[in-house]
Amino acid sequence: MDDKKLVPYLSPAAAFALSTGTAIGWGSFVVTGNLYLAQAGPLGSVLGMLVGMVIMLLIARNYHYMMNRYPGPGGAYTYMANTFGYDNAFLNAWLLLLAYVAMFWANATSLPLFARYFIGDFFRVGHIYSLLGTEVYLGEGLFSAFAILLAGILCMKKGRLAAKIMVALVALFIGAIVFCFLAAMLKRDAGIHDFSPLMMPDQSMALQVLRIALISPWAFIGFENISHSSGEFSFPRNRSFRVMATAIVVTTILYICVILLSVTVWPSEFRAWPAYISNLGSMKGLDALPPFYAGNYYLGDVGVVLLALALLSLIVTSLIGNLVAISRLIYELAKEEVLFDRFAVLNTRCMPENALHLIVMLSLLIIPFLGRIAIGWIVDVNTVVAVIVYGFISAAAYRCAGKNGDRVERVTGMAGMALMVGFGIVELFPAVFNTESMATESYFLFMLWAILGIIFFRNVLVRDAARKFGKSIVVWIGFSALIFFMAQSWLHRANQDYTNTVVSNIYSYHNGTAPSSAYQYGEEEFIAKQMEGLKDYDTKRSSLVIALFLFSLWMIINNYSVVARRNRETEQELGATKELAGRDPLTGVKSKLAFTEREKEMDAAIEEGRADHFAVVVCDLNGVKRINDTKGHKAGDEYIRSASVLICNSFKRSPVFRIGGDEFVVILKGYDYEQRTAILEALDRQVEEDIRTKQVIVSTGMADYRPGQDRKLKAVFERADALMYKRKRKLKEMGAVSRE
Repeated sequence: MDDKKLVPYLSPAAAFALSTGTAIGWGSFVVTGNLYLAQAGPLGSVLGMLVGMVIMLLIARNYHYMMNRYPGPGGAYTYMANTFGYDNAFLNAWLLLLAYVAMFWANATSLPLFARYFIGDFFRVGHIYSLLGTEVYLGEGLFSAFAILLAGILCMKKGRLAAKIMVALVALFIGAIVFCFLAAMLKRDAGIHDFSPLMMPDQSMALQVLRIALISPWAFIGFENISHSSGEFSFPRNRSFRVMATAIVVTTILYICVILLSVTVWPSEFRAWPAYISNLGSMKGLDALPPFYAGNYYLGDVGVVLLALALLSLIVTSLIGNLVAISRLIYELAKEEVLFDRFAVLNTRCMPENALHLIVMLSLLIIPFLGRIAIGWIVDVNTVVAVIVYGFISAAAYRCAGKNGDRVERVTGMAGMALMVGFGIVELFPAVFNTESMATESYFLFMLWAILGIIFFRNVLVRDAARKFGKSIVVWIGFSALIFFMAQSWLHRANQDYTNTVVSNIYSYHNGTAPSSAYQYGEEEFIAKQMEGLKDYDTKRSSLVIALFLFSLWMIINNYSVVARRNRETEQELGATKELAGRDPLTGVKSKLAFTEREKEMDAAIEEGRADHFAVVVCDLNGVKRINDTKGHKAGDEYIRSASVLICNSFKRSPVFRIGGDEFVVILKGYDYEQRTAILEALDRQVEEDIRTKQVIVSTGMADYRPGQDRKLKAVFERADALMYKRKRKLKEMGAVSRE
């Protein structure tokens, strides 16, 4: 493992740029029409964004609190590991990897789209295939790959330069967007192009605002990525909330500027903005991008260039920001031995180069061969990921604040937790709340990612030498719940989509617009075939869901068996260790540690009034020091072993403890207790005979436990010890001289 550490290089401005540049990207220009305005109009969108801003400020406060308690890379993983354990940490890290990689790939694949709008089909060469309705071109894939490689090299070799570039680009896109918005507001003819309707008609204002607020985890995710770089701040971490709060507020302002800019003007063929927004899918060029249409309308080519530079800056900052966040998360996972330790190695510039290599190489293998729509599915799951991770962060802040008596964070933690639980319920059951849901394929993707998480977790368990993982069932419940809900949602949506296709086919048949091949069947036969196809479609997908769920269940059971086996091994190791620690290595009798444990047990029994009758015999060997000094320690050890054999043979049914170099203790119960006087007298006679033959000499003292009088075993021991010293003096008088 590398002994280098990440070095501080992020100024407040760079941290702000990292946070803002990752939170807002290509989607801020593309989705304002079909995601915000189409659902809530300009007023509803603005109010929803403001509500979302307040919610994200709560989450930022919770991140700030955890960041200052547990600094360093890892972000949510580190916070969960220190608050709820490593199993919860793994669940959060697995989800965050999906979110950050999704945003990274989404921005990389948006570059060809950018090129299509502004330089035409220059990169649309080398057609590979059609993927789910999207044409995949090698030229566009290589363009995205080049951008990924360039961003990777920049982050690997020039961390400080990358930070400065981000600051410059963030300043550029903020200035460009705000300038174009202000120009539109000043030049707008409110009599011709007003904002009406301010909200979508025939819908509740509260519901429209709620719909936009529910998007806030997706709209702002990325602002928290500086939590992975808190160890690289060149400023005090207690200023982190100020940085994140500023980023959230600025991001909100930019979203609002783009939203309102989009409806300041529209093409002449439309009477109002709703008609324009609803027809974006059929439009081409700048007309399909409302902010650019407005920029061109008010500022001409200058407006288009400014917004194009802003959009390109958004893409580049998102690439760099997400790459930084992913690499720091992978670096921390490698340090914790979740991933291979080679990814925890820092280069000479103290950058996690191997972690960056992993992301870049994986992206280069995948990006050129996936259509933009497939990447879109990955981005679609980010809302769910953000809700889960933000909820866990809030719960961690709530718990830590409770332990430390921090009232403000206790409140923000509880509020964030409650809000994310509510958001999660709405996301899982969109039909109940009449809100937008993910694309059908996104549910399937999320289910597969959860199954991969279970598979990878088994690898973590097997490699977990420190045995930090597998102590909580939350990871099993979390993955199982994700698989179950996503599988059910995917099956429902897939069947619903296919049912709509069947209905459309039947409708086309009746209207005479169906393909000619359809009319080779009679109406009843055609409908029967359509229904048969629907049934077959449902059967196949249901079978797939069942198979995947059974596989995940098998993996969970398999993982549990690994944990159970490991726990058994741990218990055996602990038992062996305890047994070893409880035995005196020289004599084989019980050790001083074992006596201390027995003393605690007996003291507890005495205190609770359940102690049986017992006696304590204290034994001390005479002459050990003289033998060590004259004959050597080997002879002294043999003398001690011989004395131990004598004591054990005398008290055959009682535990014997060696509590010092030449001191033994015996606790008498049962038969030995009943025969204690006779046994001790026999031992003493044996010792007196040994005085003449110069064999083992053992001084003994015995005391009985006095119920109601003795409060501790120590009291009995002290009486026996006093009698032992009395016996030792008598034996000396008899000739067993000790020079100790």
